[in-house]
Amino acid sequence: MTLFPKYKVRVPSELGGITSIALDSEQSAVSVGLEQADVVAIWRAVESLYRSQAHPGIAFCLRRRGAVVLNRSLGHARGNGPADGAQVPKRRLTPTTPICLFSASKAVTAILLHKLAEEGAIDLDQRIKHYIPEFGRAGKSRTTIADVLAHRGGFPTIALKPQERNVELLNDWDRVVELICRAPPSHNRTMAYHAITGGFILAEILQRVTGDSLQNYLDQRIRKPMGLKHFTYGVPQRQRSQVALNYSAGAPVLFPVSKVAERVLLMPFADVVEASNTAAFMDAVIPAGNLYATAEETSRFFQMLLDGGEYHGKRILQRETVARAIKPVGRISLDRSMLIPMRYSEGMMLGVNPAGLYGPCTHNAFGHLGFMNVLGWADPDRDISVALLSTGKAILGSHLIQLGKLLTAICKRCA
Repeated sequence: MTLFPKYKVRVPSELGGITSIALDSEQSAVSVGLEQADVVAIWRAVESLYRSQAHPGIAFCLRRRGAVVLNRSLGHARGNGPADGAQVPKRRLTPTTPICLFSASKAVTAILLHKLAEEGAIDLDQRIKHYIPEFGRAGKSRTTIADVLAHRGGFPTIALKPQERNVELLNDWDRVVELICRAPPSHNRTMAYHAITGGFILAEILQRVTGDSLQNYLDQRIRKPMGLKHFTYGVPQRQRSQVALNYSAGAPVLFPVSKVAERVLLMPFADVVEASNTAAFMDAVIPAGNLYATAEETSRFFQMLLDGGEYHGKRILQRETVARAIKPVGRISLDRSMLIPMRYSEGMMLGVNPAGLYGPCTHNAFGHLGFMNVLGWADPDRDISVALLSTGKAILGSHLIQLGKLLTAICKRCA
């Protein structure tokens, strides 16, 4: 008997028919100090993750020494979700399919604030009330920009009325900022993951200081200089038919995990997944949660950071800016929102020894997790930048074992 069959994706015995490879971008393993067997082993681990039946689609990109060695996808962008019947049309996922990064968007928003500081427009150690006066009127007067970047802002969540717990609220920018500003601090600037709130305040600072939109600032400082096709908050109407849909998968999210997830996400887990496929979500600009990109674009972004802020000879960020953005803030400790040990910089989730988000012995790795099943990171010890974008939204299940094996394979094969 299959455990939780409703939450499992149908997987064919042979994966060749649902595998897409960007052959024009992949470089030889030998040219980057690997053996072909290393690349094969890593891809086999990606296939094993797909066979866990938790993801309708997986896109994966691995750079080593700046060169792409794997840029591939498995499965479907649409259709073949756990609840989809045979009559639901399927569309293959390809390496060029944009996928929502969810909370991995935070790494990009954080870098935009670091860029703004580099330009002299803000001081990251300045109190937020200096830029948003109303923010300091409810007991948060001492909170700095740096505090928020490191998830120590003291306002990881906000109290919402039942009727406000919907994706439409996220389209009402001024209302969200007002709610955050009016909310008293709940964690006294201790480390507690700001899933949604921090991004809005950071972006509001940027927009007030520059007089420009967050989207335009991203376009001018990162997206266009790096030649990124997608890499936008939300999705333009003309591109929405290309986007990969998200699906609830894995084991059912039950109490007490369900309550933790709802507190962090502001809505029940399944509602967030469903909302992410709506026009309202794609219309919105959610600084902490709805940047869309391909796996290759995500890897390219982290490669730029790994290269000290440079991309193909272009200076995107100063080295000192990157150094601050990835510098640890405090030691590993319990995150009061997610109730797990975490280590942050001013914008990044950091690796841990003996094992962490990015696999074993990844103390110097930096990147970000997105909605449990999206990962983008760089590891200077292995000279790699990686993106794993998965469309199945699963918290618990056997896929976690396969994910752990994939991360271990990457770490060992690229050592």
